[in-house]
Amino acid sequence: MKEAVPLIVSDRLFLRLADRDDICKIIKFYSDNQRFFTPWHRQWAKDFLTESYLQKQVEKDCQGFESDKSLKLWIFEKDNPEYIVGNVNFDNFVRGAGHFCFLGYNLAEAQQGKGYMTEAVRGAIQYVFEELNLHRIMANYMPHNQRSGNLLKRLGFVVEGYARDYLFINGRWEDHIQTSLVNYNWKQS
Repeated sequence: MKEAVPLIVSDRLFLRLADRDDICKIIKFYSDNQRFFTPWHRQWAKDFLTESYLQKQVEKDCQGFESDKSLKLWIFEKDNPEYIVGNVNFDNFVRGAGHFCFLGYNLAEAQQGKGYMTEAVRGAIQYVFEELNLHRIMANYMPHNQRSGNLLKRLGFVVEGYARDYLFINGRWEDHIQTSLVNYNWKQS
């Protein structure tokens, strides 16, 4: 099981939980990309881009990790560690007979097409499988979000189904393609 707060390092990036010092960076990340993310995102809370809202969210994310319920990692460039390029989220951990979770991610519009998300998610999956010992990661994407579908395929996710009206995104119910990735090195504890 996990022993320390994760720091995942890849060739160009590092991923970690946010702390209080990151709140202004998170506000900038979402402010710069809100319009770009809106077609793929649930309704934004009215106070979403405020320090008080994001302070509570950062605390909730840390508690989620400490209680083995979730892991939200922020992606930083090694060459520019003051700038957030995206995030990778593993939510709704289920233990017991399941040992699974759900994957979500965001990448800044200006960083699209550089391979950052593949690099970041690959490292995060390795951590989730090896350190958190989860057996299965599920990820869903809207059929018209081909970039997300291509990312998941590159990472080895397998399509398992199609869910009609699955999530309420940007004010309407959206269909989703359901995928998963299985950890064949899972160890029973």
